[in-house]
Amino acid sequence: MSARLLAVIASAALVCIGAAHGAPVSTGAKGGPVYRWVDENGIVHYGDSVPPQYSQQESAVLNNQGVEVGHRAAQKSAAELAEEARQQQQLTEQKQRDSFLLSTYTSVKDIEQLRDERLEQLRAQRLAAQQYVASLRERLLVLQERMLTYKPYNAESRARRLPDELAQDVVHAVNEMRTQGTALAAKDREVASTRAQFQADIDRYRELHTSGTASTASR
Repeated sequence: MSARLLAVIASAALVCIGAAHGAPVSTGAKGGPVYRWVDENGIVHYGDSVPPQYSQQESAVLNNQGVEVGHRAAQKSAAELAEEARQQQQLTEQKQRDSFLLSTYTSVKDIEQLRDERLEQLRAQRLAAQQYVASLRERLLVLQERMLTYKPYNAESRARRLPDELAQDVVHAVNEMRTQGTALAAKDREVASTRAQFQADIDRYRELHTSGTASTASR
């Protein structure tokens, strides 16, 4: 057995005895501090240095009394660092939003007024889109009536073949109606999102003023 390993084992034994009986604990093999770490099986180890395979894990530094005098946290994973960055970004954005609310509005009524103006704009945009869809529907009905005079929709022998231009107009009208239908659905989502955002701003504004009033009163 090597002298280094004997020294590590002795240090570990002394730490355990000191922790149990309150007696002084020897330092590491080179007179330095004793380190404590846990392996992958949950077994606690002591030594005058942390093995490389455990260098990124949590470890503690003990003095000659067996008392922890230093601590090194485990190195965080990429996922943990990313989560910390995300939380920090959220905190920064919230602070910026709070500053905007307090510097922009003087009362809840100001927020409600801006909300109503924005919703009115969205309602006007939606109404215009609905009117456009209605005009497309009327145009499609006219085109469909024209199609009935041509083959294959008209079984008379004198009926002519459906003109390519008419077929293209029908396809264009149908596609445009679908596009506008999607746009209307998106506009409805925007209205709901706008309502929710303004309500969140109102709630946060009240919360900030309530906490601000409480802080002022407590001084």
